[in-house]
Amino acid sequence: MINLAVFASGKGSNLNSILQKSFSGNLNAKVEIVISNRTQCGAFELADRYGIKKITVSDSEKEGAISYSELEVLFTEREIDLIVLAGYLKKLPESLVNNFKNKVINIHPALLPSFGGKGMYGMNVHTAVFSKSCQVSGATVHFVDNIYDNGKIIAQRCVDISDAESPEEIAQRVLEVEHELLPYVIQKFSDNKVIIGSDRVRVLN
Repeated sequence: MINLAVFASGKGSNLNSILQKSFSGNLNAKVEIVISNRTQCGAFELADRYGIKKITVSDSEKEGAISYSELEVLFTEREIDLIVLAGYLKKLPESLVNNFKNKVINIHPALLPSFGGKGMYGMNVHTAVFSKSCQVSGATVHFVDNIYDNGKIIAQRCVDISDAESPEEIAQRVLEVEHELLPYVIQKFSDNKVIIGSDRVRVLN
């Protein structure tokens, strides 16, 4: 069993997929903390529903929020094994990323390295994919480094969008893939089946 800290900024649908699999016994991981840059969001509602500690974090002084440096201390105290960005719209500080090297992962709603980088999140991604007339899209789970969507890719899953008629339709299809891929990768971490090489990351069967 590994301990997770999950960052989210919105509805928390990827968080929900993790929690459902965890509480049903289909994922050998426990969400210890849910973190957001917002004081109110769907992810916090999920945390309340499941009885999980929730924390608002801010790089400035915000009432009721803690700093990222304080959060790092909490991660150590709670023995967090893996930090998961699941729809988190803020860039993590370099110190946090560096101090938890190869322990921070993110899910991106496209097939990186295409359609990544600053400003490429949510519907911005799907609109760009649609506008390029892409025939496939998908989701990517990758390590987080100090550049947006730049860390090594851990796993990807494709979806056919050749008949999609709108960015919204692409978004729905990709989201379904995200809900499968992210728990899969977390389970592989729990099983010690994510092998980090100098050039590539391998996920063992």
